[in-house]
Amino acid sequence: MKHRAHMDGDVMITGFFPLYTLGIDHSNSDSTRQDHTPFIFKNYQFLLALAFAIEEINKNPDLLHNLTLGFDVYDVQFGAWRVFKTPFIWLFGKYKIPNYSCIRDSKSIAILTGPLGITSARIGTLLQLYRFPQFTFGPFDHALSDHHKFPALYQMAPKDTSIATAMVSLLLHFSWNWVGLFTSQDENGLWILPELKEEMAKNSVCVAYELLISSKGIAHIIRIMAVYNEINKSSANVLIIYGDNESLLDLMLFIEHILMKGKVCIMNSQWNLKTRRYFMLGSLHVPLIFTHHHADVSGFTDFVKAVHPSKYPEDFFLAKLWFLSFNCSDIESDCIAWDECPHDASLDWLPRHIFDISMSGDSYNIYNTVYTVAQALHEMLLRQTEVQTMGNRKWTAPSPALLHPFLKNIQFYNPAGDQVILGEKRKLEPEYDILNIWDFPEGLQFDVKVGKFSPYALHGNQLSLSEDMIEWAIGTAETPHSVCSESCGPGFRKSPQEGKPACCFDYNPCQQNEIANGTDMEQCVKCTDHQYANTQRNKCIRRDETFLALGDPLGMALACMGICFSLLTAAILGMFLKHQDTAIVKANNRTLSYILLISLIFCFLCSLLFIGRPNTVTCILQQITFGVVFTVAVSTVLAKTVTVVLAFKVISPGRRIRWLLVSGAPNLIIPLCTLIQMTFCGFWLGTSPPFVDTDAHSEHGHIIILCNKGSLTAFYCVLGYLGSLAMASFTVAFLARNLPDTFNEAKFLTFSMLVFCSVWLTFLPVYHSAKGKIMVAVEVFSILASSAGLLGCIFVPKCYNILLMPNKNSLHVFRIFKNYQFVLAVAFAIEINKNPDLLHILTLRLDIYDVHFRAWTMLKNPFIWLFGKYKIPNYS
Repeated sequence: MKHRAHMDGDVMITGFFPLYTLGIDHSNSDSTRQDHTPFIFKNYQFLLALAFAIEEINKNPDLLHNLTLGFDVYDVQFGAWRVFKTPFIWLFGKYKIPNYSCIRDSKSIAILTGPLGITSARIGTLLQLYRFPQFTFGPFDHALSDHHKFPALYQMAPKDTSIATAMVSLLLHFSWNWVGLFTSQDENGLWILPELKEEMAKNSVCVAYELLISSKGIAHIIRIMAVYNEINKSSANVLIIYGDNESLLDLMLFIEHILMKGKVCIMNSQWNLKTRRYFMLGSLHVPLIFTHHHADVSGFTDFVKAVHPSKYPEDFFLAKLWFLSFNCSDIESDCIAWDECPHDASLDWLPRHIFDISMSGDSYNIYNTVYTVAQALHEMLLRQTEVQTMGNRKWTAPSPALLHPFLKNIQFYNPAGDQVILGEKRKLEPEYDILNIWDFPEGLQFDVKVGKFSPYALHGNQLSLSEDMIEWAIGTAETPHSVCSESCGPGFRKSPQEGKPACCFDYNPCQQNEIANGTDMEQCVKCTDHQYANTQRNKCIRRDETFLALGDPLGMALACMGICFSLLTAAILGMFLKHQDTAIVKANNRTLSYILLISLIFCFLCSLLFIGRPNTVTCILQQITFGVVFTVAVSTVLAKTVTVVLAFKVISPGRRIRWLLVSGAPNLIIPLCTLIQMTFCGFWLGTSPPFVDTDAHSEHGHIIILCNKGSLTAFYCVLGYLGSLAMASFTVAFLARNLPDTFNEAKFLTFSMLVFCSVWLTFLPVYHSAKGKIMVAVEVFSILASSAGLLGCIFVPKCYNILLMPNKNSLHVFRIFKNYQFVLAVAFAIEINKNPDLLHILTLRLDIYDVHFRAWTMLKNPFIWLFGKYKIPNYS
């Protein structure tokens, strides 16, 4: 038998497939090793796919009409020069003289090569000289897409335009973000590397290391040895390997034997390693393989089961397969006796790890190639201007070069329902099946489809995976882990490590009132003002609204104080009204006392405006009422102080002074000062009035509703004016403090103003340091304290005299009033200064001093009058 597979036809398709390998069978001796395992059973499916498609087309009456297709398939070897041997003989015959052929009238219309791109490229350099349409059925190779170098070459496999997206989707599914990259140092590796790195960068997946492997020379072996350190010192447990069998075969064997310990390999093709015999307990690594998805071809499995050497007598490779698989004759014999073979033998008997009867991806590309040639040839024949008759003229196949115009724009649906487009730019993006290899002892393997990737599905649903079907590394049932840094959970944010990839980071807790409700968040999110972060800082919780409410202990205490003090003030007012005719009430200008007591009642009551839920009206009334009522109170104190000074310090009053005292002119201080304060308040309301505001920062978990002052300038003007009145009252009262004790309340007024000023001077720093409800409580307490200071310092001593010392309130005071007539009598008499008839230019002066009734103190004032302030006898 010739070393080929042949089926005759009117038009032939020639195939060059590698059907032998350099594998070694350790179980046989050197003399017999050549006859056994070197034959690649898996590759024979290529020939069966070719035969199946041709027979299917020949039975189709709608294609090629009266023409039939046939095939010639030859074995090619892997060596650099040996790969040309078979194509050279096929072109030029047994004489092997270039451009001279003894083979007349060749019927070949197309050439089929593969699956390795390097094999197709070497054969293509020879075939393109003769414009033979060359079809490659292996994985898409970027080196073959140069149409200037390979003008007659067509790649049947789709371009891996979405392989990077598919692989990264698998990484994201398992949360693997720390990955090593292995690629071949060729056009395919140089193309996929930036695609992968770009897609990984978009999805926050980092490259732990990247290795380019060349298949040339000793440097290749040295590079493989260097890989060992790269893998084992890295914490990455996932590797993406992209390349073909030839460029990375040595690396894969090295990885299988030495390197891989529980690593996950994500690959773009199924490696031709099924002849391994060193498995004992299964693989130490986990292969996840992306293969092109294709439709099931109906009838192919039944066709393979029915194949028999007697059906294809000119198929040397089928005979060889049958001989090795079913022991049809003695090994030493050169003849095959089919009678010695089991009569019902079938390829279905062979184990699946040796020969799989289901159509592979490469076989599916061969199937599409045959239909592509048939469709183009059918189109060409239909367009011929002259119809060749089959009569006595001998049929000659059309020139292969004439097929190219029809191939470039071809587009059709194959019998499986898939669309076939030959142009690279118009090809559809491929879908991918994800395979996992289940390993068994003695090298047995089983390919299991565990998932699928479709670029046409909605984003987020492109990858579908059955995790429970994946066989992980031996000794573990858990999904492998491959991260540079552990994920930081909710409540923490990532902090990048200097000089390292983005996947390597530390994690820090979120700051106060910030949350991170996801994993690996770059920044924490600040809660809005009406929310706050919980303790774990992974959730914003709505704040409860709060204010200085009457139900709060603090609010209730302040409200009770305000009501009690106002009632106490009202009681004192009632007492003064009851004893209005007593000397002590009359002596201290009872009208001003009434006004002061009434204003203090309102001062105490205005504190209640600060308690309860604020609204616009209460916010305005709080400040305006406070400013006006306190101005009335302080201006009343100032009027009382001025009255005392006028009564006791003006020694020689004229008519105007007497009129001021008699008419009650000091009482005008009250409306005048109040009018000025009301002007300030009107300006405040006209520019920026108080309004309802919220404070979300003072109290954790609560949002405080309070009144905003609006214009702080206006607020401090009101407060400053009130302070200036208090200081004026304090100053005048302090100057009048040494007037006669019984009549004089200047000391009480001085002390009351001292308390008032002290309270409000203390209020300013405490108010600015307080927050939230405490700030409001400080203002309320200051109102109550200052009002209570005025009430206690001025009126408590009088109440004491009225209630507990009635004698002092009546007799002694009566005596003082009677004695004061002496002063008035002398002052009236001294009006003689106005009589021009007496004393002429001289005037009389009146100096009156009080003397005490005690023995020694009655000499004090005469002593000072005689000897001056130095009080030295006989020296004045």
